[in-house]
Amino acid sequence: MRIGLVGKPNVGKSTTFSAMTQTPVDIANYPFTTIEPNVGVAWLPIPSVCACSELRQRREEAGRLEPTNENDPREGSICEPNSGSCFGHRRLVPITLVDVAGLVPGAHEGKGRGNQFLSDLARCDALIQVVDVSGSTDLDGNPVGAGGSEPMEEHRFLVDEIEAWIAGILRGGWDRAARRVQAEGEKALLEYVLAQLTGIGATETHINAGLAAVRTQHPDSESASQWGDSELMTISSEIRKELFPFSIAANKADLTSSEAWSELAQAISREGGVLVPTSAEAELALSRASAAGMIERRPGDSRFEITPKGEESLNEQQRNALHSISESLTWEGGGLFGLLSEVVFGTLSRKLAYPVQDESHWVDGDGNILPDAILVPEGATAKGLAYAVHSDLGDGFIRAIDGRTGRVIGADHELNDNDVIKIVAKT
Repeated sequence: MRIGLVGKPNVGKSTTFSAMTQTPVDIANYPFTTIEPNVGVAWLPIPSVCACSELRQRREEAGRLEPTNENDPREGSICEPNSGSCFGHRRLVPITLVDVAGLVPGAHEGKGRGNQFLSDLARCDALIQVVDVSGSTDLDGNPVGAGGSEPMEEHRFLVDEIEAWIAGILRGGWDRAARRVQAEGEKALLEYVLAQLTGIGATETHINAGLAAVRTQHPDSESASQWGDSELMTISSEIRKELFPFSIAANKADLTSSEAWSELAQAISREGGVLVPTSAEAELALSRASAAGMIERRPGDSRFEITPKGEESLNEQQRNALHSISESLTWEGGGLFGLLSEVVFGTLSRKLAYPVQDESHWVDGDGNILPDAILVPEGATAKGLAYAVHSDLGDGFIRAIDGRTGRVIGADHELNDNDVIKIVAKT
């Protein structure tokens, strides 16, 4: 899964990226600090307890495992993740973040890094726009101190650029497509739009939604062969909503009041997204202190504990600064990781599945407990999980077994959240 961090230049995208991935990147107070996209991994806590909690309970009840105690460094977790970690049955799963170059007005015409920016979006499942809600930068990303662009204006320009980009892809061969529609009918229209937009991830479902929007919003429109810019923009707008759902990181919220982003929050909510206020600089400071071993803090937490190393190394001024930063993150929504969680598990409706080789003991072939936790989309099937693990398992799929019930399930069985599944396939 790939989530794109987008926005105009100089709003804190690279700071946001670094805070969430602990990846060092260039951060500077001028436009286009990011030229090529930064790609990193954010470790996201799952919203439910890890399935190893259930397994521990079973083993304790059977007398095969001693109850956990306060000295347990993993606070009861017994799974053995191949990636990420699990403490206190709070498992972390990897999410790929892509911090792309800042977008400026006219990007769809090639201004700034526009063409590169827009092509970088094609493989993203959703977009988080980092917005400067303090108004300290103009639409081109230039620092102005105060009185810069309004949050709603900043969001709208980016949406307009993406929709104009999609419409431009369709417009390139529209005359030829119109002649096909005249000769072959509506099916030719669907085929043309799908062929043009497959490269940015559009499916037949997305295209049908766009065409339906034209019929609803332009009831008096002539045949598709006569459509103009208005109809093409309607198609692109609807496809953009389906293909690139937006949520907002309301950055620099500590420099303004909640009234600054209320209009934008309402607009995003109407489209099914979410806005979360934050300070990327504050979250980055805590992230770096955690990475340095000075504090103990889990992703998304504003609270922390100073470690023994921190007790030795931090002076009183540094401790007070960290506590002050922590206390400044008082808004609802859970900050950057709360936003990411809402995007992944809310907007994108991802579920978690644990593939295993032994459905009785929930282990792999080497005896590792619940080594993999895989995010799957709503409606994913047992065979879909097999393909997510490895294409050979999908190609050779025979059946699957539910690790909780022992029941044999077929290829089209729809998975539930936190299912433990054994896949049986031809080798």
